[in-house]
Amino acid sequence: MVSLEESSDCEYGSKFKKVFITGGGGYVGSALVPKLLQKGHEVTVYDLFIYGEGVLPYNHPNLKLIKGDIRNREFLMDEAKGHEAFIHLACISNDPSFELNPTLGKEINLDAFLHVIDAVKSGGIERLIVASSTSQYGIQKGVDVVEDVVGEPITDYAKYKLECEKMLKATDMGDVDYVCVRPATLCGYAPRLRLDLSLNLLTMQALENKRITVFGGDQLRPTLNIEDMVRGYQLMLSAPSEKIRGQAFNMAYENISVREMARLIKETLGDEGVVIEETSTNDLRSYHVNSNKIRDQLGFTPRHSLKDGIASVAKAYSIGLIKDGLNNPLYHNVKRMKQINLDDVKHSPLVA
Repeated sequence: MVSLEESSDCEYGSKFKKVFITGGGGYVGSALVPKLLQKGHEVTVYDLFIYGEGVLPYNHPNLKLIKGDIRNREFLMDEAKGHEAFIHLACISNDPSFELNPTLGKEINLDAFLHVIDAVKSGGIERLIVASSTSQYGIQKGVDVVEDVVGEPITDYAKYKLECEKMLKATDMGDVDYVCVRPATLCGYAPRLRLDLSLNLLTMQALENKRITVFGGDQLRPTLNIEDMVRGYQLMLSAPSEKIRGQAFNMAYENISVREMARLIKETLGDEGVVIEETSTNDLRSYHVNSNKIRDQLGFTPRHSLKDGIASVAKAYSIGLIKDGLNNPLYHNVKRMKQINLDDVKHSPLVA
């Protein structure tokens, strides 16, 4: 298994020492923040921490944790002041979670993006890095999807990701550099683990039940190891303005069918006792994402395979880092959101 490594892709050297991250206590943030601290950045994480604060190195001298909601405009704007770069990760982060409460999803994923823009413009921030999604492409059969392909989102989650990009382009951002990252479906272990993502979920099914359930099978999913996602965000912090300003970048490693995912998991685990079961699905999303732009313009190529991601989850499971992986709400966004009411903490920000 390949561990998180120092990103030599950041060859330009980042001039942004003070970094503000919304949603930094989530899956990506829990892997990204430690790497930024190792690189000498001063990091502020602004998050509701509904999956716990222990996913980050709480006592690190260069880390500040702010319990806050991006719907709280004034508080967000106050806390973002004085930072040089802003990474926006916070959102209701997948279709099932979004559909659980569409009103809440719109408030956080779309309406609150205006607060992010206001915080960046008023806070003296020089660079904004926005987490978008390849899900905005929808169903694109027979198309090698590059960044200028017109999105055809089929869910509100995907639609609002696309709308946020449009909102940003329509706004006079002044001297602020901004860039949108469109990541594929992620896989691999991180301290705030998600086991509701395709490869991670199927891996956990194999580990706990010796049975993988494939819904459909032919749908193509662009995929990416979370370790390369971390490298990608580091690169967006360091890349020269002229290479990224106003741009969007697909970020994927491999386009793989759901059926092939199951076979790869079984092969990686080396367990012939794992049974693969196929069943029908209404989820028709299928698209083949082209990531040549980020390679050609920024020299970024993935280094960590899907097998590495599968192996990292399996290793974490084997040493007891994952408890009740298929049922524990801390690993599944929908299950966790059913347990809590985000409005209970909307106007009660706490500084940690």
